[in-house]
Amino acid sequence: MSGKTYESVPSRRVAFLGLGVMGHPMAGHLARAGHAVTVYNRTAAKAEAWAKEYGGAHAPTPMQAAAEADVVFACVGNDDDLRAVTLGESGAFGGMKPGAVFVDHTTASADIARELAAAAQDRGIGFVDAPVSGGNLGAINGQLTVMCGGEAEHFTAIQPVAMAFAKAVTLLGPAGSGQLAKMVNQIAIAGLVQGLAEAIAFGQKAGLDMRAVLGVIGKGAAQSWQMDNRGPTMIDGKFDFGFAVDWMRKDLGLCLDEAGRHGARLPVTALVDQFYADVQAAGGSRLDTSSLITRLR
Repeated sequence: MSGKTYESVPSRRVAFLGLGVMGHPMAGHLARAGHAVTVYNRTAAKAEAWAKEYGGAHAPTPMQAAAEADVVFACVGNDDDLRAVTLGESGAFGGMKPGAVFVDHTTASADIARELAAAAQDRGIGFVDAPVSGGNLGAINGQLTVMCGGEAEHFTAIQPVAMAFAKAVTLLGPAGSGQLAKMVNQIAIAGLVQGLAEAIAFGQKAGLDMRAVLGVIGKGAAQSWQMDNRGPTMIDGKFDFGFAVDWMRKDLGLCLDEAGRHGARLPVTALVDQFYADVQAAGGSRLDTSSLITRLR
């Protein structure tokens, strides 16, 4: 865990559902910030290990984890996983007290966000869709960017708590707005990574010292987070880390589905999605998204 400095926020009772590569450190920051954290994970051993590491509690079901919580956070895999931990037989919505707020950090569809917001309202609880950007390192360092959709009163209640693992937590509109903003983020990244891959592959084939080249152009208009952080690893051919190709394809699928509903055109995104399919077919499903460059070598 990083040396993050936590804001002085009154201690709250919180639950965290889903202790994957993002959820584990995010829940850890909540505990380190002084909140009383109860965790749930589908594989119980992970929840037990987390509780041993951070001194929090663990529960066998989402419902039990959420029972006394003021805020319930979740970061799971997809729409179906999210529906299971909220509305399932032992789902969190069945155990949450009136006035509590559920915060979903899963990158999911805007439709599921709206569905769960309506279901929460019927139960007298709040719902905020709050996908994140910053990857595993952002989660570990407590520097995530959180894009939120929901009611202002619910956002106001959860924002200072979520700052335990974030550098920015911003309300962008009604339910679903957070998920739509995350789609904008992923569309922008897809084109950036492909452009960087093509640039580096071109430079290498032309015989340039690409470390030197990136050192120069990284001080100009071409600079980006991807260039600074993924350019050197692309040059080295290292991809066994970061945001997996499988996850990116899931996210781009959400983008393309949503674009179809709105009549938005995403020609570059659709093309890059197919390039990622090539990487998957070559056995690169779990490689970092910067592995796009492998197609060009």
